Amino acid sequence: LSLLSSLGFYTLVVILGLFLHVLLVYSTFVHFFTRFSLKEFFVGIAPAQLLAFSTSSSAATLPVTMECVEDNLGVKNEVASFVLPLGATINLDGTALYQAVATVFIAQALGMELGLAAQLTIVLTALLASIGTAPVPAAGIIMLVIVLESVGVPSSGIALILGVDRILDMVRTATNVTGDSAVTVLVDSAEKKWEAKAALLQTKSSHD
Repeated sequence: LSLLSSLGFYTLVVILGLFLHVLLVYSTFVHFFTRFSLKEFFVGIAPAQLLAFSTSSSAATLPVTMECVEDNLGVKNEVASFVLPLGATINLDGTALYQAVATVFIAQALGMELGLAAQLTIVLTALLASIGTAPVPAAGIIMLVIVLESVGVPSSGIALILGVDRILDMVRTATNVTGDSAVTVLVDSAEKKWEAKAALLQTKSSHD
């Protein structure tokens, strides 16, 4: 019962961490650095988030994500076709957060102490491992082995979290897709601002 309650707490911590990441990081980018309100942004990408949640695959969601940002948010095809595939490959923040929390949980469950140096190693390794994680279901659990081995935690401890990994995989994939979409609208907004300034300067120079 103690292990089950700890597993439930671990699940809540990961979900809460992913929610705060979307709320504090991605929402801040969208609100302050793009032309969209938060409501417009999240309503526009809702179909992609739903598909990401149900399939647990950023790659499978990619066509829908491109359709959402182009048709619903007005992002140019040139921007979406470059940023989104790149983001689906390397921008897996949700996976990195999950791997870090999972490593700490497994270490604590096995009675292992993790010092500050080990915790910093976990953060760095999880970040690098997430970049190399394939955008397919359950890929994060495979790359978790690298993070565990980096701090000497037995990889056999993964068995402790397998029972709830599917749920967390769905949530972290939705987080990853949200991040890809946020970066895409950010790049598109910056490019359109630059184009508007360039057109204004050109108009001024032609009048002069």
